[in-house]
Amino acid sequence: MKLMYRLMLSFFTIIVILMVILSISFIKVTNQSMYQDTWRQLRQDADSLVEDSIRYDPVDHSFAGFVTPALHSDARLLSHQDVHFAIYGRDQEQLFASNGFTPTITAAKWAKLEKGETIYIKMTTPRLSKQVAATNMPRMTEIIRPYRNKNKLVAVVAIATFVSPIERNMHQIKLNLLVALLFAGLMTLLVSYFFSRSITVRIKRLRELTHQVAKGNYDVRLRILGNDEIGDLGRSFNQMTASLQSSHEEIHSQEERRRQFMANAAHEMRTPLTTINGILEGLQYDVIPEEDKQHSIELMQNETKRLIRLVNDNLNYEKIRTNQISMERKLFDASAVLQNLKEQLGKKARAQGDQLELSVPDGLLVYADYDRFVQIMFNIIQNAIQFTENGVIKISGQQRGHGTQFVVQDNGIGMTADQQDNIWERYYKADKSRMNTKYGESGLGLAIVHQLVQLHSGKITVKSELGKGSTFTVFFPDSQTALRNQQAKDEN
Repeated sequence: MKLMYRLMLSFFTIIVILMVILSISFIKVTNQSMYQDTWRQLRQDADSLVEDSIRYDPVDHSFAGFVTPALHSDARLLSHQDVHFAIYGRDQEQLFASNGFTPTITAAKWAKLEKGETIYIKMTTPRLSKQVAATNMPRMTEIIRPYRNKNKLVAVVAIATFVSPIERNMHQIKLNLLVALLFAGLMTLLVSYFFSRSITVRIKRLRELTHQVAKGNYDVRLRILGNDEIGDLGRSFNQMTASLQSSHEEIHSQEERRRQFMANAAHEMRTPLTTINGILEGLQYDVIPEEDKQHSIELMQNETKRLIRLVNDNLNYEKIRTNQISMERKLFDASAVLQNLKEQLGKKARAQGDQLELSVPDGLLVYADYDRFVQIMFNIIQNAIQFTENGVIKISGQQRGHGTQFVVQDNGIGMTADQQDNIWERYYKADKSRMNTKYGESGLGLAIVHQLVQLHSGKITVKSELGKGSTFTVFFPDSQTALRNQQAKDEN
């Protein structure tokens, strides 16, 4: 059975069961109320006829009997209302009976009557004269009520009326309830159809979009209606497709960069390998002059180191990306490290015609892994040198908030906004025409820097303008902030 029909059946079953329970309860309550009203009227009639016909002794006001003419008069009046009664004395003798009405009063009932209890009988079959009832066994409802004088039982009135009016009224009520139940069932089917359809239509739409996702179309979104479970499912579906689309685009982008990297790597490797192979052949056939052999060996060593750097950059990136490196963070003097880097990179800067300016207070403490901090700052400064000619590269550092901030500013070639968005990506080169070592070899340097800064729970940003230079800002949090950032990252 389809979900829509199961939902309709569920709604219909629940409503019908509820209405049946309410109908049965209503019938029982109504039936009981009708009998209670009838018994109350019979009590009033019994009290009235006793009050009209009872005689008291004028001397001591004791019970002296009943006035027979008054009883006959009340009997005729009540007979028109289908009410019949009989009066018994305290010795259980019948004093009066209207229209041959003869109820059955057992010894147990007399015991209750002597205690002053009124007896209510829902259904009984007393004898009546044939002029009143077509059968000798008419169905009646009856009450037997005792009357006392000076704390003594003086008379018992048994009064009854036919139950047929009550049964007719109940029959009509049941018919009305049946019609209402049928109408309610029809309305329930219609309402359940629309409710079920409103649910299944959204599920059907979700299924259609799921099929599209299965075919590889991740650019689909479900229109969200409502805040129910299906609405939550739709929001989760949209989040999933957005994530899949983002992952698909990332995979496509990474694949394109991988191809570009392989092309770049092949180009970069071909040149040193060709150089090495040519020198080796020259040495093999002894065609290289003796005075040039040392230079040829040095050239092979440089080209070999270049190949090793390409391989190491990729290995380092993968280790960092998969968190396979150990981090031993501690507090140390960053100013001394930056001074060493300035001296170490000074030769390369001078070769580019650049000036390195260091502005860091003595004893500037940073909480980081020493070797990784050196690697981060070395790559950023070296990157600034590579993209700056005859310029100035400013390196500064200071305490900022809950950590230490470092800024490397150059006035080199700069970058466009699109290049800034992609600069942290693996294999990315800001200028794809730069296929020589002048502007780097693999496009992995800044990607490694970005991963290392994230491992420190830090932050790195870049501001750049094409032709005017770039500014890299790196922030290393203190130990407590780094711990909180890492815990928040793990929870997410």
